Amino acid sequence: MVLIDVCDAIVTRKSERQDVMGSDPFFYGGHDNTFMIKGCLFDLDGTLLYTLDSMASAANQMLRELELPELPVDNFRYYCGDGARALVERVLKDAGDKELKHFETAYPLYLQYFEKAPLYKVDYFPEIREALAALKEMGMKLAVCSNKPHEQTVEVIGKMYPGIFDVCIGNQPGMNPKPFPDTALWAAQQMGVLPCECIYFGDSGTDMKTGKAAGMVTVGVLWGYRDLEELEENGADDSIFSPGDIMEVISRWEQKDLAR
Repeated sequence: MVLIDVCDAIVTRKSERQDVMGSDPFFYGGHDNTFMIKGCLFDLDGTLLYTLDSMASAANQMLRELELPELPVDNFRYYCGDGARALVERVLKDAGDKELKHFETAYPLYLQYFEKAPLYKVDYFPEIREALAALKEMGMKLAVCSNKPHEQTVEVIGKMYPGIFDVCIGNQPGMNPKPFPDTALWAAQQMGVLPCECIYFGDSGTDMKTGKAAGMVTVGVLWGYRDLEELEENGADDSIFSPGDIMEVISRWEQKDLAR
C-alpha cells in the first residue's frame, strides 16, 4: 500500500471513530478497548538521524587528550543509546581504561567537545523526512525522546527538523533517563495524549524497554544501529525495515485496535 493510501485510511478511521464516540468521556479515558493512535514518539540517534560521526568525533578528541587510542566510528553504534555517561564509560573501557580511572576527567571533556559540534556529519535516513511530513499533515502529535543531553537534542532537532515536532526532550537533571519511562510519559502529557494512544519508535533495546515501561506500543526500526534480535528480546511489539513503513505500521495497529 502506498504512503498516501495508508495515510488516508488512518484519517478515515479516526473520523469514523469520532462520529461513533462523540464527546463521551468514557471513550477518551484510556479504556483499552477504545484507544486509537494519536501520538508518535521517536528516539533520535539511529532512528531520526544518522549521528555516529558526531559522537565518535567528540569521543576521539577526548581520547587524544587523555593519550588513549582512538576508536572506529562504527563502534559507536554500540556505545550510544544509554546517555553520555554510559557512552564515555564504554569508550574508556574499549580504549584500555578498564577500571575507568580517567572517567572524572573524560566525561566533562566529552561533553565539552560534543557541545561544540553536535551536528558534525549528522544526516537523514532515506524516506524519514517524507514519513514525518505525512504524519504532521494528518494531525498526528509528534515527539522526540532522547538520551542525548537535552540542550544538544533541542539544537539538533531544531536544525534538522524545524517545525515538525510538538515536543522534544533529552537527558536532563531531575528526570530519569531511558529506559525509565519518565521522558516518554512527560512527552505524552505535553502532547495531550494518553500513553496507550502512542507508538514509540526506536532502534535499540533501551528504546523498547522505555516504550513498554510507559505503556505504549513499541516499534523497532531496523535502519538504525542495532538488530532485530535485540529489539525483540527487549519487548518490541512490531518492527519495520524503512521509514516508508511508518504509516503502514500505524495502520496495522489501528486495525488491531478496531478488532478488539
